Amino acid sequence: MIGATDATVPTDALVPTGATDAPGAVVLLAGVGERALSAVLDDLWGGLLDLLAGATGVDVLASPFMQRAYLAAVCVAVVGPLVGSFLVHREMAMIGDTLAHAAFAGVAAGLFANAVLAVTVPPLLTALVVSALAALVVQALVDYAGAYRDTSLAIVLTGSFAVGSVLITAADGGIAVGINAYLFGSLATVSRANAGILLAMTAVVGLAVGAAYRPLVYVTFDEVGARAAGIDVTRYNRLLAVLTAVVVVAAMQIMGVILVAAMLVIPVATAAPVTGFRRAIAASVAAGLVATVAGVSLSYWYDVAAGGTIVLVAIAGYVAVTVAARLRGRLVARGRTAGAVIERDPDGVAADRGDQGE
Repeated sequence: MIGATDATVPTDALVPTGATDAPGAVVLLAGVGERALSAVLDDLWGGLLDLLAGATGVDVLASPFMQRAYLAAVCVAVVGPLVGSFLVHREMAMIGDTLAHAAFAGVAAGLFANAVLAVTVPPLLTALVVSALAALVVQALVDYAGAYRDTSLAIVLTGSFAVGSVLITAADGGIAVGINAYLFGSLATVSRANAGILLAMTAVVGLAVGAAYRPLVYVTFDEVGARAAGIDVTRYNRLLAVLTAVVVVAAMQIMGVILVAAMLVIPVATAAPVTGFRRAIAASVAAGLVATVAGVSLSYWYDVAAGGTIVLVAIAGYVAVTVAARLRGRLVARGRTAGAVIERDPDGVAADRGDQGE
């Protein structure tokens, strides 16, 4: 069989008909993509988790199903805080929730097309397209319609959810069961193909943020100054909005539409005590990794919703860091006060006089 397949490839390549070139190219690209996915998912990532399973005795790490779930968790933990750091500092945290509802409409559209029109459309693809368009609509409402940012977010959020609910009911409820996994998140939705899509999305987001890092930082902290410096602020606003849509669709597999915005906000808030924007991004990614990996593990062991578990772990981390930062601040303040007293009265004369007076 292998020899026959190899023999047909150059024969097809010699046929001058354009109709045979396109299918051959598609098959070739599909083969390259599958080999690349196998190298990353099976050889690199799977091999690493197999070694960890052997060293720690945790058998779940050797399960291909959970290896894909952990890969999804790591990807979400990286891209969520990476984009969310810019959103939080621009007070645009709720755009994640808006685009999550747009992704819900996209998933509903894909499932509706599959059920009613008898076509095969990946729901993640329709979710990505619809959420990206919604991100551009939000930015257009702010730039050209004169709407306030929260107003534009509310319009797109409610409109998207309305479209999704109409499509669900238009299909006589036939797609309601299929959409539940996207609403609440599920480890079972992380198939091999979805893992490849998630890896591609993570690479795109990472490369885009790395290439546009300086302008994005400038626009985030001083939009007026960025305009005066000749930076195309509108273009970078649109880029950030589209990247947010990509993150939302990527995280939707395990977080669900309802909770997907959490990974854009909570890890960033957890890293708030860290000074320096680069260090804060790194700290937020670390917080995201702890939340997602721990949440996926607890979800598997106790058979509970993955998205809700991840969010609860993330909130617990935020509370712990906030309390620790406040306690540290009080201790530092007390130390400074004691130091000031010692500088003013190094020999303790005032204390001795107070004791004598008593």
